[in-house]
Amino acid sequence: LTADFDAILAQAKKSYETQKRAFPKAGTEEYQTLKNQAVAFLVQRVEFEQKAKDLGLEVTDKQVDERLAQIKKQYFAGDEKKYAKQLADQGLTDKQVRADLRAQLVSEGLFKEVTKDVKVTDKDVSGYYAENKATYSQPESRDVRHILVKTKALADDIYGQLDAGGDFAALANKYSEDPGSKDQGGKLTIARGQTVAPFDQTAFLLKVGTISRPVKTEYGYHIIEPLSEIKLAKQTPLKDVRESIKQQLLQTKRNEAMTAWVDDVSVTPLGAMRPSQDAKK
Repeated sequence: LTADFDAILAQAKKSYETQKRAFPKAGTEEYQTLKNQAVAFLVQRVEFEQKAKDLGLEVTDKQVDERLAQIKKQYFAGDEKKYAKQLADQGLTDKQVRADLRAQLVSEGLFKEVTKDVKVTDKDVSGYYAENKATYSQPESRDVRHILVKTKALADDIYGQLDAGGDFAALANKYSEDPGSKDQGGKLTIARGQTVAPFDQTAFLLKVGTISRPVKTEYGYHIIEPLSEIKLAKQTPLKDVRESIKQQLLQTKRNEAMTAWVDDVSVTPLGAMRPSQDAKK
């Protein structure tokens, strides 16, 4: 393991150089943290390999080759020179990459084995839906258009033009400072309670086709015109989100099961990273 330990620290040093950061000196707390991470990483790798053997899980050289081929294709378009350059930039060797991929495949195999009996019941799904109904609800909404300007004088002038029959869309395009709606003639769809209070109150109180006098908010002065009646609040039925909730809960339960298993057999959390990766955060 000594060679692997030295290789990990060398990679960490390379990462620090890339980030133009001084590598911690021996004896410092930061250096000791890196050493501890490297040891924990290697210990976990050995533990996982042993547990995989105990469970009859085997990772073959062919599987490693296939995973590496996928990576080369996805990130380097199959270009061996680009792959070699990336290794050099990160202070890695092909041997280290293959060892990391083998460890990754071992972890994936263990995850699959440890979590194979995890289930999510209909009761779990309906209970989650009941506790999180707000997540699956849509408040009242309305289609409106508005013109936003910085000064009341300009807002009053625009209101006067509109009151005299001016073209709302043309004026919005010319004057509005709301980049999200000005190119659409000021049009946008708003949901109850999701815009600033004065705008929200006015937009939901006015009748369709009624143009408001300038409304002051923290953003400036708005001239608002509702374009549709208020659309009623809606609740997404459980049947429409049942499968997505089930998959979400299943992944959460699997992660919890794996974490509990790792805590029982290992001194480090699943997926402990090389020090160089952690240093990038």
